Amino acid sequence: MGGDMGAMTMAPPRAADHAAATPHKMAGMMHMAFFWGNRAVVLFPGWPGDRGAGMYILCLLLVLALAALTEALALLSRRLARRGGEATASSAALLTAVHAARMGLAYLVMLAVMSFNVGVLLAAVAGHALGFLLARSRVRTGAARGSADASPELCGIPPPNGSKP
Repeated sequence: MGGDMGAMTMAPPRAADHAAATPHKMAGMMHMAFFWGNRAVVLFPGWPGDRGAGMYILCLLLVLALAALTEALALLSRRLARRGGEATASSAALLTAVHAARMGLAYLVMLAVMSFNVGVLLAAVAGHALGFLLARSRVRTGAARGSADASPELCGIPPPNGSKP
């Protein structure tokens, strides 16, 4: 049963291997700690990469929009689920499709944040905050204040004291 354990040990790295791992060769490696800079790879290989600050800003705007759209789809999902009446197969299919789209967008935002770029993280948080403000907060424009669309019940806020309007 006692085998030779020496055969399983690995040889130490050679100096030539260490020299091959210079910073310009490590550019394709993924960061494992948060960093700040516009030379990131987010969602797709080489994008935005070394294409400049303009593409990096476009990337941040895309992440912000995806996060905001995720919040808007959460509102749509709640409204579809609260519609009165008997649930039909078509309404269940629509609710399922909205949920699948919301989850897909949420996972895309999560994968973008996994680039470990601080700007992408801030864009994702700002997008979720903006989406929440626009879609699910009680802030409404003056024209919408008197409409039924601005009622707290439709925004997911229960009436005071649990009473029905």
